[in-house]
Amino acid sequence: MKPSYTDFDATELFCPKCKKAMPVRKRLLLILPQGDKYDYNCAFCGTSVGNKLVKENGNLNVILN
Repeated sequence: MKPSYTDFDATELFCPKCKKAMPVRKRLLLILPQGDKYDYNCAFCGTSVGNKLVKENGNLNVILN
């Protein structure tokens, strides 16, 4: 059976600086062999409030010059 979802993205997370749930911005932090790591930042004050690792199903191809 195929899963009904593949991935979730946070729209609001608790910000320790603002002391409440705030909208977040997701930005790519690192590209790793096991997947892409994203950081979630508070849209108001910019504090990092979480992160996420998105695992890729395909093979990683490295091109060296």
